[in-house]
Amino acid sequence: MTDPAGVTDPAAVTDPAEVTGRRTSAWVLLLHTITFRQARGLVPVALAFGAARGLDGGVLTVVALVVGVTLLSLLWAAVTWWRFSYADTETAMVVTRGLLSRSVRTVPLDRVRGVEVEAPALHRLFGLVRVRVDAAAGSTGGTEEELLVDGVPQAEGDRLRARLLARRARVVAGAPEADGDPATAPPAEEPEEEIARFDRRWLLYAPLVGSYLAVPLAAIGALFRLIDEIPDRFVPELDRPDLPDGAVAAAALAVALLLLALGSIIGSAVVNWGFRLVRRGGSLIAVRGLVTRRHTELEIDRIRGCTVSQGVGMRLVGAARASALVTGLGDAARRGQLLPLGPHAEAWSLAGRLVDDPGPLVVHPPAARRRSVVRATALGLLVLLAGAVLTAVASSDWWPLLVAGAVLTALGVPLGLARYAALGHAAGPRSFAVRSGWLVREHTVLQGRAVVGWQVRQSWAQRRAGLVTVLACVGAGTGGYAARDIAAGEAAGFARTASGSWAGTLTPYG
Repeated sequence: MTDPAGVTDPAAVTDPAEVTGRRTSAWVLLLHTITFRQARGLVPVALAFGAARGLDGGVLTVVALVVGVTLLSLLWAAVTWWRFSYADTETAMVVTRGLLSRSVRTVPLDRVRGVEVEAPALHRLFGLVRVRVDAAAGSTGGTEEELLVDGVPQAEGDRLRARLLARRARVVAGAPEADGDPATAPPAEEPEEEIARFDRRWLLYAPLVGSYLAVPLAAIGALFRLIDEIPDRFVPELDRPDLPDGAVAAAALAVALLLLALGSIIGSAVVNWGFRLVRRGGSLIAVRGLVTRRHTELEIDRIRGCTVSQGVGMRLVGAARASALVTGLGDAARRGQLLPLGPHAEAWSLAGRLVDDPGPLVVHPPAARRRSVVRATALGLLVLLAGAVLTAVASSDWWPLLVAGAVLTALGVPLGLARYAALGHAAGPRSFAVRSGWLVREHTVLQGRAVVGWQVRQSWAQRRAGLVTVLACVGAGTGGYAARDIAAGEAAGFARTASGSWAGTLTPYG
């Protein structure tokens, strides 16, 4: 069976060897040339060639190298495009690539975990998108995507996403195809339920989030470095205002803080602009982005829990983030976000829709508080002791070390108490929760069925204090979530209540 363009319909065959796949848009050649995708690997080779040939650094040499690298990059992109094809069959996704070393990758549809349609700015200029397919099918690329189809029209990206997820649902359920041609029948539209929508007022939380401050900090650092590299003859001489040095420093600090705040707000807007989270059938769909538009779909049946995180600044204003813990999801820190930034109540409302509340957290024993304070003040006490000994034995010139130790010890006490206050755990009939962290407090709620194993950790100091750390091993998120410094006698009961009687044999070390 062929489509109007003469390409064999991949849905009509199931043997990957018999599939004649589809090619991406030819516009991707120009796109990859503009973004120097292939040229990045050629530039070091060109520079090494120029150094070996003893070429001078004149304008003609530079132009020749640029033209040569661009032409080679375009040729490389053309060969890559010509030898790349993809096909969505009845039961699998097939991707073929390579010229000398040919590769055919087949991923069964029942291993597909999610599909993301991404549209960066240049892609949108050409009307193209990227389609990322997450699949638990033995990827060997580490951080590399399971499957990436780069440079298809927007309509084709939406079709591929809808067909892959729809067929996956039918394969898992064992349901037959609907009557008619499955390759041309459009997927049935399902009603949408809007769960969350980003409020522009939430952008004011951005200056309190470290990840949004990182970009303007890096930009300011690069700007100062660039100014430092400019020759003095090109730097204009500005008259210094007739102000005290303290006033100038205060004004510079105020300007820097204002630029950081504005930069973080702009960065948050670029990433989260137009964020919507909707439920359609058995999936959660998140759409976001100003420059790069992303369409992420998460299968609800594979969500095993939810994490609500708050930094120090976010806690002061009642803000939080909410992320879903999904099995087999690549780049989970970004793609699992249910609420990138918003009020604390909104984040917990989203979490409550996905995971049952296990109840209030259990307060950890006083021994955990003592251990937390001791660990937080240990460095300060060591510096204080060293300063006292050196001041008494050597000379009084060591008194600054003594003062520094006293200050560190005094600051360690509230830090240890804050770390202890962040601890907590709870277990309910179908879910359990753990909480920890002072700088970034993370409250994670997991379904009991998510646990694939339990582990007890107990250091020498914990054994003396009668404490343990219980680690729940799960197949989602970071892979393990710990209840730190709980009473040793509560470990088995917590694990048994959280995941069933099979965990009742969990015991700390003797």
